Amino acid sequence: MNKAFTKMATPYLVWLSILAVFPVFMMLVLIFLDVPGIKFGQAVFSLKNFAFLKEPSTLQAFGNSFKFAFLTMAICWVLGYLVAYQIFRSKFKNKFLILTILILPMWSNILLRNEALRNMLEPNNMIQDLLSRINIDLSVNIYALDFGNKEGHQLAVLLGLVITYLPFMILPIYTALEKIDYSLEEAAVDLGANDFQKFWRVIFPLSLKGVITGSIMVFLPSMSGFAIPLILGKGNIVLVGNLIEQSFLHTHYNLGSLLAIILLVLILGSIFVVSKVDKEGETLL
Repeated sequence: MNKAFTKMATPYLVWLSILAVFPVFMMLVLIFLDVPGIKFGQAVFSLKNFAFLKEPSTLQAFGNSFKFAFLTMAICWVLGYLVAYQIFRSKFKNKFLILTILILPMWSNILLRNEALRNMLEPNNMIQDLLSRINIDLSVNIYALDFGNKEGHQLAVLLGLVITYLPFMILPIYTALEKIDYSLEEAAVDLGANDFQKFWRVIFPLSLKGVITGSIMVFLPSMSGFAIPLILGKGNIVLVGNLIEQSFLHTHYNLGSLLAIILLVLILGSIFVVSKVDKEGETLL
């Protein structure tokens, strides 16, 4: 059985090596080279690429990335836990249908979703046009908010990140809640615990696996993405992902590779944390 499985897996492992391992190896090589464009014949070993990490634009991009990632994670944690808990306590028999409705937007293209959201946040959008036909004036322009730091653009990006990644928080938390043994709740009630004590001392601690898994699943794409800040921020909000894109577009492959490797290390570290917290893979759908 193992030999047959090995033979079947060999082509996949070969393609994985070509399409995943080799590009990572090339990025590792590039960060230690001073090479103009892709002229490897003129490349020399150098550590000066790391000086790019001290530049104000890079520090600002990392600062923006961590700020938006933490805010998105915090908002999704609160909203996601409330939604997951309500589904968990719901007496609706087909809870899978509710979860399907929640993840349904994820089946559409992320670019189209955020383009539609940007249209809704701008003045004279389709919804305002429909409401004006029944004499309802609802003129909203979130991008007009600007007190010196493009607050309107930041709010639009944050809104897009929360809407996009909220399902990634709901699903692991709901899965963790569903796996809680109901007899533990009954035991807490028998010992005199009220509803709040039962939640805080029994349900919440046992659902922490889902919270941690969901937090990482929201934090990482929020920090490394580039499409949402590009579309909703209209180029005014630069995250690390946008900096990587700009580096590769302008053939600064060594700088783009350096930033990509940093994100890869963060991703691998997060996967390690999840594997330690949830060894049985209970919250990984």
